[in-house]
Amino acid sequence: MALWCTIRTFAKHAAELGNEQPMAPIFFVKPNNCLQRIGPILVSSHPGEVHHEVECVVRLNEHSQPEAIAVGLDLTDRLTQGELRMEQLPWTKGKCFRGSAYVGGFAQWEHSFDSLVDEEQSLCLNLWVNDILVQSARLCEMTLSPATQIKELLTWAPVSAGDYLFTGTPAGVGQLHLNDRVYATLEAQDGTVLSFIKTQCD
Repeated sequence: MALWCTIRTFAKHAAELGNEQPMAPIFFVKPNNCLQRIGPILVSSHPGEVHHEVECVVRLNEHSQPEAIAVGLDLTDRLTQGELRMEQLPWTKGKCFRGSAYVGGFAQWEHSFDSLVDEEQSLCLNLWVNDILVQSARLCEMTLSPATQIKELLTWAPVSAGDYLFTGTPAGVGQLHLNDRVYATLEAQDGTVLSFIKTQCD
């Protein structure tokens, strides 16, 4: 299983980090042993910073179409990532540390990729830190849709059934600290929580 991650899919997030919006999807890959499903986010034992990036995660079926969706956290060591970028080196150390792919429970999704960003569906990502809403966006605000992402990925990547697609984060990313309380949701239009993460930072 691979964890395919797309960057800068929300224009406001690209802007907040001083990046240009790409014309086509850009990816990096996390190994599946970065995956965490339960337990605390380990910030005190990580030798660097840990920043939150809430995302919609799509689990792919044998036809590389959605079979389930969940809320996820693409945890990032922003300082290390920045240093590696300055040296024009791969981001691996800043993105692929223990527990850096935190994923909530999956909800079945028997619709297309296009339906994820359908304005009538109005699927929404939210992230609270210590009860303060710090990230919130509807998936239809993406400037590089999940359908565009998977179309590009399939032109070159060895995508398999059961792989995860992390579809990118909205604006509002920031550093997590010891004892922070984290609550993230992927919600339907009527407010129904389809997937959530409720944890703390240790």
